Amino acid sequence: MTASTIAMIIAFALYLGLMVFVGVRNAKRNNSASDFFLGGRKLGPWVTALSAEASDSSAWLLMGLPGLCYLGGFKETFWTALGLIVGTYLAWLFIAKNLRKCSITFGDSITVPEFLSNRFNDKSHLLAIVSVFFIVVFFTIYTASGFVACAKLFRSVFGLEWGWGLAIGFIIILSYTILGGYRAVCTTDFMQGTLIFVAFVVSAVIVVLKLGGVNDAIGQVQNFSQRALSGEFGKAMMDTFKANQSYSVMNAVSAFAWCLGYFGMPHIIVRFMGIRSNKEVKVARRVGIIWMIIAYIGTFIIGTLGTAYLFKNGILLGTETVLEGTESLAQNGGLISLVKGLGNGTQEAVFSESMKLMYPAFLAGVFLCAILAASMSTADSQLLSASSAIGQDIFKGIINKKASDKTVLLVSRISVLVIAIVGLLLATNPDSSIFNLVSFAWSGFGGTFGPLIILALYWKRTTAPGAIAGLISGGITVVAWHFLKDRGGIFEIYEILPAFIVCLLVTVIVSLCTKQDSEIAAKFDKYKTMED
Repeated sequence: MTASTIAMIIAFALYLGLMVFVGVRNAKRNNSASDFFLGGRKLGPWVTALSAEASDSSAWLLMGLPGLCYLGGFKETFWTALGLIVGTYLAWLFIAKNLRKCSITFGDSITVPEFLSNRFNDKSHLLAIVSVFFIVVFFTIYTASGFVACAKLFRSVFGLEWGWGLAIGFIIILSYTILGGYRAVCTTDFMQGTLIFVAFVVSAVIVVLKLGGVNDAIGQVQNFSQRALSGEFGKAMMDTFKANQSYSVMNAVSAFAWCLGYFGMPHIIVRFMGIRSNKEVKVARRVGIIWMIIAYIGTFIIGTLGTAYLFKNGILLGTETVLEGTESLAQNGGLISLVKGLGNGTQEAVFSESMKLMYPAFLAGVFLCAILAASMSTADSQLLSASSAIGQDIFKGIINKKASDKTVLLVSRISVLVIAIVGLLLATNPDSSIFNLVSFAWSGFGGTFGPLIILALYWKRTTAPGAIAGLISGGITVVAWHFLKDRGGIFEIYEILPAFIVCLLVTVIVSLCTKQDSEIAAKFDKYKTMED
């Protein structure tokens, strides 16, 4: 084992140890289900904002999107990032304050399924059951993407076998989520969001300087693209680059449609419910948006310029091609003695491979923890949201209404374990794509819960039967559309868009055909007049 490897191991160990410490420290502060699931609605704007954005971004921000950029997917990355930034802003602007007030008015709800059940007065519990079903299914898929990212990171940095990488990520994420609950998750997410921000800003500046400035960097990237399109780096990379060159209006609409996901992400909108005061939402919104804009600029720079930077250092990703005595990408740069491809599917390691070359070993280890941070900040939030749905909404809401907070917490912690194990099993394929896993889960939530949250806050006439019908139809549309993609044509549109429209229309139509609850209508009026 080399000194560099030891230095990076120390950096990782210190970071992971800090995350577990936060979980243990916050375990003592969970005296109720509200504390465990929502932090007692006592978290400030900075922690809320960075926690929301860090848990939203996940490892696909540092691996999935940069990997897409590396293989020439500049346009898709741009439209996806633009959609996500717009979606974040609109969610903070139109959902945050209203959701906090509405969730307090309707039974002081602490989970999304509980809020929907109380808002629509669903005495059949069918809405809660369907909500929990979709939350568990899509969060399990989403959590699997976090474990995949951990395994890819440990394989790239330390050469660990896939199974060992999965196991390490599984144990660390599970430990502090089970122990510390919402407060620990938000605290660690704040720390992880800060680390991600610093890593992107510093690394983006360095990579531009290493390539000789902005103009030289752009020239080298263009040279790389031309050589990839010529087939010099292998047929697989050539085909991918060609596919990414032909980007249609439909592709742009699909990428931008990611913005719809923000209205229905349980692990994100629960942050709106948990903020200390509505008066602090504006500060949180500004912090979150600034973080996102800079982070996505960093994603684009690292993924795009990483092609030239790694090539300069003898590394090719996404191919097994080996080049000897090949021309440099820079003008008059001479020859590079050996450029070695690290294998198909390795393009998502562009950030980690760049960090290893860019910094001394220990500092590289610290910044590489940003990838781990992105994986963990999302997986922990998803596990907590899914377990809260089972413990609070199914166990206490339906099975045992007299259950104590202590019993609910125990059931929820067991649920975290079970969901994490299933997610771990889904992540056992080394060829899994982080971007594809996240994309499917994202559409699942945006196409089901998104329209319901908007209607719950803005349309008094929405009824429980309408909400149930909309939720089910949206979920079915997501799954069906996803598996019909290969047929081409209209099915190439990202499934979140048709699912969102179907869920919205079905909810409105069925609500208009069913009787409105007068008691709920009165509560709705009370919520609308509630002060910040």
